[in-house]
Amino acid sequence: MKYYLIAGEASGDLHASNLMDGLKKEDPHAEFRFFGGDLMSAKGGVLVKHYRDMAFMGFMPVLLNLKTILRNMKTCEEDIKLYNPDVVILIDYPGFNLKIAKFVKTVLNIPVYYYISPKIWAWKQYRIKSFKKYVDKMFCILPFEPDFFRKLNYKVTYVGNPSVDSVANRTCANETFAQFIGENQLQDKPVIALLAGSRRQEIKDNLPTMLDAVSGFTEFQYVIAGAPGIDPGYYKEYIGNHKASIVFDQTYRLLQQSKAALVTSGTATLETALFRVPQVVCYKTPVKKLVRFVFTHFFHIKYISLVNLIADKTVVQELFADSFSCQAIREELNKIIRVEAYRNTMLEGYDEVISRLGSPGASHRAARYMFESLSTPK
Repeated sequence: MKYYLIAGEASGDLHASNLMDGLKKEDPHAEFRFFGGDLMSAKGGVLVKHYRDMAFMGFMPVLLNLKTILRNMKTCEEDIKLYNPDVVILIDYPGFNLKIAKFVKTVLNIPVYYYISPKIWAWKQYRIKSFKKYVDKMFCILPFEPDFFRKLNYKVTYVGNPSVDSVANRTCANETFAQFIGENQLQDKPVIALLAGSRRQEIKDNLPTMLDAVSGFTEFQYVIAGAPGIDPGYYKEYIGNHKASIVFDQTYRLLQQSKAALVTSGTATLETALFRVPQVVCYKTPVKKLVRFVFTHFFHIKYISLVNLIADKTVVQELFADSFSCQAIREELNKIIRVEAYRNTMLEGYDEVISRLGSPGASHRAARYMFESLSTPK
């Protein structure tokens, strides 16, 4: 069969590449064409557009790059039409993907599958109308999502979480600390990992404060997880005189060897929990008090991190909007490093989250369900 996949950011590239592995096992004749990244390209097929040319975040960046976004959308629509796949598989990235879903269903009448649901349980629940109209099957990766969608009269399939797969199948599982620091020319000191996001704007907003917050912990070294597609020079603009190192494309290796981490919200918070690394979730926003008001009164969730959302309680501290500050991050970091009871409570919370996520195999389960569905006579 011919599969067309669309992933618009680094995490989507990772999860889509694992899904492609699963599809190849189910369908030896699988052919791929996609919007995505280097990890998907490594699995074979044709990369039409790289996600680094698509990842615009926030109102102003989207507005300033609107022509590029619309051009990318037109390119995608025309390419799908020309390729005429058996299915279009969308991976998160709702602003772009839901518009493509509408085109594919209403103009081309090709099946549309969604892998990794947009987070409408947080906000924008009106998007459920688009799911019902334009998405044939939804495959979810968070254990609370089936109940949420059931209440909206929309059936979904929970396949497990692909981050569990990625961590379980990591190639660095047996690597020692000495090997890691030796290969990366790091110091022989314990590590605090800094995961400042995968987009340039996130890095610009969060990294300077993160670096200021860790600067007093002199018994540690500070290592930044360089995001795919971001030039090293961009990080250096914000590192300045701070004694921090960067490793690129080694986030799992870094987390495996870290004693603590500062992490922006997103998939990284869950991955950090899967490595059982105590963390502080920190995310800077503009107009802090307004953001807090909007979150409190218009969002449908109590937390911003996947760790707390899955646990349905506070496992990790979330310092964002008006609670984001260098001092607050420093105080929380001090507790997860030096207060053993506090640290252990967080690790116990991680274990609950890991149990709820279930066993590895999400990507292959999703691939099997997709292939079986496509192969079943209608």
